Amino acid sequence: MKYYIIAGEASGDLHGANLMKALQRQDVNAQFRFWGGDLMQNVSETLVKHYRDLAFMGFLEVVMNLKTITQNLAFCKKDIEKYSPDVIIFIDYPGFNLRIAKWAKEKGFRTHYYISPQIWAWKENRIHAIKRDVDHMYVILPFEKSYYEDKHDYPVEFVGHPLIDAISDRTQVSEYDFRAQHALSDKPIIALLPGSRKQEIRKMLAVMLSVVKDFEEYQFVIAGAPSQDYEFYSTFIKKENVSFVNNMTYDLLSLATAALVTSGTATLETALFKVPEVVCYKGSWLSYQIAKRVIKLDYISLVNLIMDKPVVTELIQDDFNTKRLKKELENILKTEKREALFMEYFELEKKLGGKGASRKTASLIYKHVKNDRAH
Repeated sequence: MKYYIIAGEASGDLHGANLMKALQRQDVNAQFRFWGGDLMQNVSETLVKHYRDLAFMGFLEVVMNLKTITQNLAFCKKDIEKYSPDVIIFIDYPGFNLRIAKWAKEKGFRTHYYISPQIWAWKENRIHAIKRDVDHMYVILPFEKSYYEDKHDYPVEFVGHPLIDAISDRTQVSEYDFRAQHALSDKPIIALLPGSRKQEIRKMLAVMLSVVKDFEEYQFVIAGAPSQDYEFYSTFIKKENVSFVNNMTYDLLSLATAALVTSGTATLETALFKVPEVVCYKGSWLSYQIAKRVIKLDYISLVNLIMDKPVVTELIQDDFNTKRLKKELENILKTEKREALFMEYFELEKKLGGKGASRKTASLIYKHVKNDRAH
């Protein structure tokens, strides 16, 4: 069968790649055409557009890039028509994907959505478009199933979280080799995960690096995003006791003592590696003011949202400053706090449903499309 997959971010690239591998095991004749990144391209070569050309963050940035987004939408529709897939699989990235889903449904294409838009956080009215335009939805957070089915009378499949597979399937790096390869000292590592987009990284690293001088017995290591090159980071790593590794976040987390993490998927990845963390977020003033009025959540990190309580500390906007960050980092380096966090992290992993999300999703997609074709 022919699969057309659209992922618009680094996390979507990871989950898309694992889904493609699982689909290949289900369907020996699987053919792919996709929007994604390097990981998906390692599975199949037919990459249409890279996510680094698609990622616009915040309300202002989207408005400033409307022309590019409109051109990408038009190009995507033409490309799908030319390819004529058996199914289109959307991975998160709702602003773009829901527009394509509406068009695709009108054109008679099968539409499957893996990793739901977070309509429980904001833009709840998107439920009408999802019910109309999405044939099958596969959700990865335990509370999403009851949200869709009980609140909105829309059946979905809970498949578990694909990060558990991604983390458990990786090969553990040798600590000695990793430190030698990146010229790291023997000091314990504090990982800095500043995000993946340029404007985000600049804002986050400026504050994260401001506490380095207060923790001389540790070394700080920046996790470089695959979407950015070394030159972009070079200005940030001139400080003493600051190092850099590129596109090796999982290896870094597997060896880290603690982490300072920008809000997003990375907060959950850090927790699944059982690394004590402080969650950080700072956006432009206007973007934050707008977000504050439309997002109806008690927490911004996935860890706290899933656990429905403040397991990890969140420093948002003005609270994300040198003084608070120093205090919270000192806190997660204390033994009693670390032990309490480890117990919460194990509970979190249980709630996420264990391994097999990619396999379950691939199996359901293949079964549904085969049934549709039979009828």
